[in-house]
Amino acid sequence: MKKSSMTNMKLAASSTASCRRISASLLLASSFLSNIVEKSAAFIQEPPSRSFSAIYAGKDDAERNHRALLQARLNLERRLKNKQATSAPPIIIVDKHDEYSFAVGILGDLHIDPRKMEDYEIGRQHFVSIFDEAKSTLGQDRVALVSLGDLGESKNCDHNPENPFELFAGTTKCHAMAAEYLSSFGVPYEVIGGNHDLEGIDEFDTDAKNLRRFLKLHNKPTPQFCRQVAEKTLLVGLSSTVFRDAKYTSHEVIIDQDQIRWFEDLVASKPADEGWRIFVFSHAPPNGSGIRIIQENHVVNGCCWLNHSDEQSCRKFIELVREHRCIKGWFSGHFHLGQDYQDSITFPTIDPSEGPYPNRGSCVFAQTSVMRAGSSRDGRQQSRLLRGNKDGFEVCTVDHQKGGKIRVDATITYRDDTHEVGVYAHEDEAYDHDNYFKVYQPQFNDHGYVCAENDEVCLLTPKPITKETVAWWRICCGRVLGVVNGMMLEFDKSTLAPLGLVLPEDELLGKQVAIVESGLEECMINFESEEGMEGADCADTSKEQYREQAVLVFDDDGVTVVQPNADGSYWRKIVRNKIARMREKRREKAAIDFAQAYLPVRSEQEAKEKVASTWGPYTTTSGSAVAGVTAKPKEFAGVVYTS
Repeated sequence: MKKSSMTNMKLAASSTASCRRISASLLLASSFLSNIVEKSAAFIQEPPSRSFSAIYAGKDDAERNHRALLQARLNLERRLKNKQATSAPPIIIVDKHDEYSFAVGILGDLHIDPRKMEDYEIGRQHFVSIFDEAKSTLGQDRVALVSLGDLGESKNCDHNPENPFELFAGTTKCHAMAAEYLSSFGVPYEVIGGNHDLEGIDEFDTDAKNLRRFLKLHNKPTPQFCRQVAEKTLLVGLSSTVFRDAKYTSHEVIIDQDQIRWFEDLVASKPADEGWRIFVFSHAPPNGSGIRIIQENHVVNGCCWLNHSDEQSCRKFIELVREHRCIKGWFSGHFHLGQDYQDSITFPTIDPSEGPYPNRGSCVFAQTSVMRAGSSRDGRQQSRLLRGNKDGFEVCTVDHQKGGKIRVDATITYRDDTHEVGVYAHEDEAYDHDNYFKVYQPQFNDHGYVCAENDEVCLLTPKPITKETVAWWRICCGRVLGVVNGMMLEFDKSTLAPLGLVLPEDELLGKQVAIVESGLEECMINFESEEGMEGADCADTSKEQYREQAVLVFDDDGVTVVQPNADGSYWRKIVRNKIARMREKRREKAAIDFAQAYLPVRSEQEAKEKVASTWGPYTTTSGSAVAGVTAKPKEFAGVVYTS
C-alpha cells in the first residue's frame, strides 16, 4: 500500500467523530470556522514584511483581536489536518454491554517439536494474560482461540524409539500434544488442518484414517467448524483433508468438495443485509486475497493458494467472497513470514491511483506468522489478535519477542452492512524486505503489460531476458503469462495471482519470448506421416471462433515451443505427492544396493552416480530427472509428466 493511498484511507476513515479521536471542541471549532479560514488563509499565509507587532501598532483593539483570532483559527485548522494525517486509527473498544463485542486469538503454524517447547510456553503465557483480561471484560463465551493448523514438526523429533525415522507431524502423539497445548489457554479453541496435519504416513495408511484420528483427538465432529462468538458474528474454519491422495504436491492445502458446499450454503444463509459478520480461517489463503508476502517455493511447487492445482475450485473461494459480503475477514498462515509487512493485510478496496478495483467483496485478508523461532523464515515470532464490536474490528499483532506486546495493525470500520473503511495503523516495519521473495502480481495496464492476445506476431521481450525483466501478457485463450525474477510464471486469468512456474531462469535468461498465431484455419499442417494422426489436420477447425497462439522462447541457437498441459494451463505441475516420492526413493535405494552388488563400483557414492530414474523423483523445477538434460531439437520441450 502506497503512503499516499494509506493517508487517503486514513482521511476517509477519520470522517466521523468516533473515528478521529479528536476532541469534540476541536471538531466543532473547525467546522464553525472553516469558511472564515478559507477566506482569510491567503492573507495570513502571506503577511506583510513588517513584524506582527508593527502591523498592529496604533490600531484599535477590535481589529487587533480580530486578526489574532484569524491567526489562531488558521493554526487550529492546520493542527487538525496534521492530526488527521498522522493519528492512529480508531480504537475498537470491546464492552460486555455491546452484544457484538468479541476477542479471538489466532495462532499460525505451530510445528510443535516436543524437544523445543520453550517458545510455546512463552507464547501461551502471553495469550493467557490477554484472554484473562478479555474474559473479565466480555465473559467466557465471547473469547476464543483459533489454530490455523500445521500443528507438528515435519521431521523426526525423537518421539518414537521404535521408529527413528517417523515424522512427528500428523501422528497420534503430535495431535494429542497439540490438543493438550491448545486446551491450556483457558478459552475454547478451534483448529483446522493444514498441509502437514495428515502426515502420519508411518502410522496411518490412508488420509481417511489419519483424519479420523485428528478429529477425535481435537474433539471435532467435522473438518470444518462454525462458532458463534458474538451477536450475528461467526468464526468459520475450513480444513485441508488430502495428503496421500494429492494429485501433485502433498503440501497443497486442499479443501474437499463437501466442505466447499457446506461453506457456500452457510454464507448464503447469513446475508450481510441482515447484519451477519463472518470471519473465515484456513491454513493457506484463497487465490485473489491480494496477500503478496509469498515465498518462491510456494509458487514453484504449486501450493500458494487453497486448492491451488484445481483451477475451478481454486477460484471458487474468492467468488464466494465477492458474492457474499457477510464475509468480513479471512485469516491464514502457511508462509511462515511475519506481520510487519503492510501487505500481510489487504483491504477490500484500494486507492484508485494504485490500480483497478480488486473486487474482494467486503473481506479483509490477513497473514499470520509463527510462534516458535525455529519455524520462522524471517526471524519474527508473532500471532494475531482479532477484536470486534458493533462498529467494526481491528487486526492486531501479539509480538512474542517483545513480551507479548499488542500492536494494532489495521482498523476496519463498518459504514453499513456491506461496506467498510480500512486504516493501516503503521508504516511497513519490515527490515530487509527485499530479501524475502515478494511475488510480482500484474495489474491491468501497469508498466509490464504487453498486448499479445490480438496480435498475429508479438515480440514480448525486445531484449534478452535478465533478472530485472518484467513483462506479462494475455494470450487469446485467456491464459496470462509473465516474466519476473528471470522466470516465466503463469497468473490466474481473473485475479492475476501467481499460479506457478512455466520456465525457470536456467531455461529463460538470455533468451527472448514471442507470441505467434498458430491457428489451423488453412489446414496447412499435415499429420499423415504420423501413425494414428491420419485425417486429424482439420479436426478442430469446425469449432466456432477457433483460434490459437503459440508461446515461443528463442535465441540465436534455436526456438523452444512452450507447450501447455492437457488442461490448458502452462505452469509445471511436476511436484509429486510425498507418498509417491518416498516410494520412488525406495526404488532408487534398491537400485543402488543392486549396483553395489552387481556392478564394478567401489563405494555407495559411486553406485549412486550410476543410478538414474527414467522420470522423477523431481529434485529441481526443470521437469527433467536427469541432470544436464535440456530441450533438444524436434523434442517437445514443454511436455510435463503428470501421472
